[in-house]
Amino acid sequence: MKSRTCAAALAVLALTVAGCSGKATGGDEGHKGAGGVKTGVGVTDKTISLGVLTDMTGVYASLGKSVTQAQQLWAKQTNAAGGICDRKIELTVRDHGYDPQKAVAGYTELAPKVLGFSQFIGSPFVAAMKQRIDGQDKALVVPQAWSATLLGSPYIRVVGATYDIETINAVEFLLAEKRISKGDKIGHVFFEGDYGENALAGSKYAAEQAGLKVVEQKIKPTDNDMSAQVAALKKAGVKAIVLSAGPRQAASLVGVAAAGGFKVPVIGNSSAFAPQLLATPAGPALKKDFYVAASTLPIGAPEAGPATLAKEYKAAYPKDGLDNGVVAGYTAAKIYGEVLKKACANKDLTRAGIDKALLTLKAYDSGFGITHDFSDPAAPSTRQSLIMKPDSKVPGGLKVVRPATASKAAESFTPAG
Repeated sequence: MKSRTCAAALAVLALTVAGCSGKATGGDEGHKGAGGVKTGVGVTDKTISLGVLTDMTGVYASLGKSVTQAQQLWAKQTNAAGGICDRKIELTVRDHGYDPQKAVAGYTELAPKVLGFSQFIGSPFVAAMKQRIDGQDKALVVPQAWSATLLGSPYIRVVGATYDIETINAVEFLLAEKRISKGDKIGHVFFEGDYGENALAGSKYAAEQAGLKVVEQKIKPTDNDMSAQVAALKKAGVKAIVLSAGPRQAASLVGVAAAGGFKVPVIGNSSAFAPQLLATPAGPALKKDFYVAASTLPIGAPEAGPATLAKEYKAAYPKDGLDNGVVAGYTAAKIYGEVLKKACANKDLTRAGIDKALLTLKAYDSGFGITHDFSDPAAPSTRQSLIMKPDSKVPGGLKVVRPATASKAAESFTPAG
């Protein structure tokens, strides 16, 4: 989610940081600590320190808050149960406000102090630090970002399907439901930058496989009025719309289409919805024919994983609402915890030990609808997506209308990492 101008600025910042950082932290071979466990950066005999680079004051403030609080809940629960490897989990949080300079500064500050990062919001910011992460620090980073450009790194590991694969599954859902068919046009409204353009690669591939034509509408993250895009897609005669943008764009697009009598299904990527939208004038239209593709069960699902998490989260944060950021944050933290347990069993809590442990996680069921495979850094952890529909009667505002599925096109697609 970035403009080309932002990308250039981030590239300069990344090169500056890589060129002037004081000392490498990834080469620490470690020493034997408590329990005969090899330790290094961010690990003492009593604690395991993880970094959290989030957005709690910028464009994704609501998501960042939910993700962060869910991870703090995980840490509290883990410590109450005795910690991991007889060590307490410590999370150090830095709010970058979705500002590139603050994101880079936060990473630069924490990298020499923590074992790794259980959260790093923003594809462009993670990508800007990729050279340093891969070449110098070699610390495991679990980003809250799903661009295929992040694939291929042994240390930056995407949890879930990348945007391109998620979009392929979204288009396949519309085909399976007979909402579109061979020869039809589909519209795709997408943010310029990593997020939208990666999703566009998916819709183009799905269209090629199914004999569809994609009508593109590129927008900026600051474009909140979708009237022009709706008018263009209506004129083009599209039979459905894919949306790779944010909640504001979703509300505008669906609301404008409904007001103009343009009755076509709209399906968005996982970050295109927020439950707060259901209380807006666009709420009725969203509940009627809007769908969301994602790699986790929604927080309001009846299964044990989300049901238990929803109860525990509400008890810990009674004044805050539920959304899928809670599931995303908790899932990432649980996976990090599982890796730490495996590394402890191997008696190696160094960064190198963590990375080796992650590669052995080939069929991990997080309890939220998807089994993850982290054995190949060049591949996403899953090619499956759930399809959900807004429902104001469900906590978090989403209900599942199709369980986790990987379409044939998603299975055959090769992400351009």
